[in-house]
Amino acid sequence: MNLQDAQDRIQETGVFFSRSHDATGKDRFQVLDRNWLVVAQSPSQGASIGEGDAVLEVVKYGESNPCGI
Repeated sequence: MNLQDAQDRIQETGVFFSRSHDATGKDRFQVLDRNWLVVAQSPSQGASIGEGDAVLEVVKYGESNPCGI
């Protein structure tokens, strides 16, 4: 799922602050959220979260990643 869709889904639960990190370690900013693919998240799917608890690890589409997408 792209970063924008993941953030939208988190917001549907009533949580409006989540964090994202460049999973490649290059510390790039995610300016256009739809250009980034979520490859990991914390906490895991279905866990209860509060503001700032959700952390999404992302790569740009087309980059090598554990999802193979």
